[in-house]
Amino acid sequence: MAVVFKRPHALTERQFSYCPGCTHGIIHRLVAETIDELGIEGRTVGVAPVGCSVMCYEFFNCDMVEAAHGRAPAVATGLKRACPDNIVFAYQGDGDLAAIGMCETVHAAARGENITVIFVNNAIYGMTGGQMAPTSLPNQVTQTSPYGRDVKTAGYPIRVCEMLSTLDGVALAQRVTVDSVKNVLIAKKAIRKAFENQLNGRGYSIIEVVSSCPTNWGLEPNEALDWLRSNMLPYYPLGVYKDISEGGASK
Repeated sequence: MAVVFKRPHALTERQFSYCPGCTHGIIHRLVAETIDELGIEGRTVGVAPVGCSVMCYEFFNCDMVEAAHGRAPAVATGLKRACPDNIVFAYQGDGDLAAIGMCETVHAAARGENITVIFVNNAIYGMTGGQMAPTSLPNQVTQTSPYGRDVKTAGYPIRVCEMLSTLDGVALAQRVTVDSVKNVLIAKKAIRKAFENQLNGRGYSIIEVVSSCPTNWGLEPNEALDWLRSNMLPYYPLGVYKDISEGGASK
């Protein structure tokens, strides 16, 4: 009997520890499928900093390195420069990448470091209890904005792909989501392209995945996906913001 669906080899047998309805598991699988398809597991190194992604080393069969909060791009840069034949990816949340790690993010992108970044944006600090993140929406209620995010005092959410697409070192900046079969397939194609860019030496690639956090949003998993579609996607439109393989096209 032909096998039509199985666990990617690049994923371990360990059961995911993420909350019900969290999309980290889907994203992990897409990364692992890409590693399998490209045949790069033996030379791939992932970097997981603080946040929900801190447990990545439990789930990927490739080598994994832990980084201090926000420092994944710096660690990934060192790994790639020391071992340029390795394939290096950072797996980061919005609090990590867009808050404490924004400096490392911007400068790794500006330098055109030949690394791949998977950026999971769920508009909240997931691991530490649901505080407001740099990507939390205007008027969004969080543990540290109980009356909603007031842009007059807290500023506006940061649109990471739009910002990084202005930098010359960026090869690919694309925003996707995994709320449906169609969008999962689009996300998979984007993630694969980001890894292929690294294989071809094109520079820095970032795939932003708009994701849900049912636990900290206080919603059931299906309600969280509805909230994502109704609230996050209008503020964070999906699409390709820069792709040098398409003549530098950007939105």
